Amino acid sequence: MSNNLKKFALVPTIIHHLLDGDENPMYADGDDGQPDLSRPMRAHMFGPGTKQYAKAQAAQSNRSMDRFKKKGKANMTAEEQSVERATFLASCTSKLENVEVDELTADALSMAVYNDLELCFIPMQLDKLIGDTANFTKASQTS
Repeated sequence: MSNNLKKFALVPTIIHHLLDGDENPMYADGDDGQPDLSRPMRAHMFGPGTKQYAKAQAAQSNRSMDRFKKKGKANMTAEEQSVERATFLASCTSKLENVEVDELTADALSMAVYNDLELCFIPMQLDKLIGDTANFTKASQTS
């Protein structure tokens, strides 16, 4: 019988198959211009039990405090909110798989995707995903 609490520890990352605005799985196009079912568009996300997530939360909190000190208020414009959410999510993203925007890579790619209002359904699903620790249990490592 094991009483080791660590057996309940969260997994550090999960892989999420991105969904379009109608909640259908998204796939990269193949050579013929049709969706290639062997190339799912996925986000590899760091979860709440990681240093990356904790660092992203701390940075978000620090930016909020800085704004308050400079402006004397915590209110943000819609554009500032979008950039803030994109910055947080980009910090929690290990990588985007089979996703392209221009020739961007790494954080620049994540920021372009997460800050694009026409793709608002992507940061919305990732916010929900990483906000629920149940998604990072050993029983549920992908979605």
